[in-house]
Amino acid sequence: MSDRRVLVTGGCGYIGSALVPRLLEDDRVREVVVLDSLSSGSPANLAGCIDDGLTFRRGDVREYGDVESAMRGVDRAVHLAAITGAASTHDRRGETMAVNRDGTENVLTAAGKFDVGTVVLASSCNNYGRVASRDIDEVTDQNPLNPYAESKVAAESLLQEAIEEYGIDGTALRMSTNYGWAPGIRFNLVVNHFVFRGLTDRPLTVYGDGTNWRPFIHVEDAARAYAHAVLNPREWPQLVYNVGANDENYRIEEIAEVVRDELGRGLDITYLEDEHPGPSYHVNFDRLSETGFGTEWTLREGVRDLAERLRRTQPTVTVP
Repeated sequence: MSDRRVLVTGGCGYIGSALVPRLLEDDRVREVVVLDSLSSGSPANLAGCIDDGLTFRRGDVREYGDVESAMRGVDRAVHLAAITGAASTHDRRGETMAVNRDGTENVLTAAGKFDVGTVVLASSCNNYGRVASRDIDEVTDQNPLNPYAESKVAAESLLQEAIEEYGIDGTALRMSTNYGWAPGIRFNLVVNHFVFRGLTDRPLTVYGDGTNWRPFIHVEDAARAYAHAVLNPREWPQLVYNVGANDENYRIEEIAEVVRDELGRGLDITYLEDEHPGPSYHVNFDRLSETGFGTEWTLREGVRDLAERLRRTQPTVTVP
């Protein structure tokens, strides 16, 4: 048994709702402190793990005082809090930079003040933008095409500065696109969006010609990665890691086909050729293998599981 106290910012969000219970179940963790503004997440997403091991603080990462108060007494931190939904941030650039970039600066400043040993930062493979290469690794130049990605690139630079200034162990996980069931599930992510539309007998709409690439990772694997990195920092010595699996890169048209196949419905797939398809990146995850961490879910397994859960569970959702 150990007495680790771990801070999770944005712990009521999608990944947080899978990560917090995982940390609470780990014998090395005595307490999880969640800092969340509840602007997009909900306490209901933590149902089942609200007990003596969980401390909740409502606060905004843009407010340094909120961050400092939550950071006091912890020895490790996972910084998830962010404005997400990359495409939507074009109309929210100022807010996105304030939350994602400035909020990260507050987290790192507070971690330095209280000698927090390890900080794991949520970053994204979206940072790569549109790359023709099929072998994008961590040294590939980043080309952010939206404010979300710009803010994550900036946050990684802040992490590097904090490591040099405060001597903390820090790493940024450039996460693949998430999908799959978790209490805080988001339906503005392509796999989840397609599954929900398919279950309600609506066509699967693909922007552009569907040939753009994305890597995908189940939310439970994402949560496992954050837990592994924050509890085993010596195994994650590099500043950044792409997180996913080499065989889980898919073209968006393939995602639509997988969802149609797994749902077993004669769904129409429509293409909006005039709509911009967004970034395209086919990512290499070889560096990740050096940490001892590996993903467990495949896309098809995740689609089947999500469909089964949505059929037997009735969450409150907004129709996309």
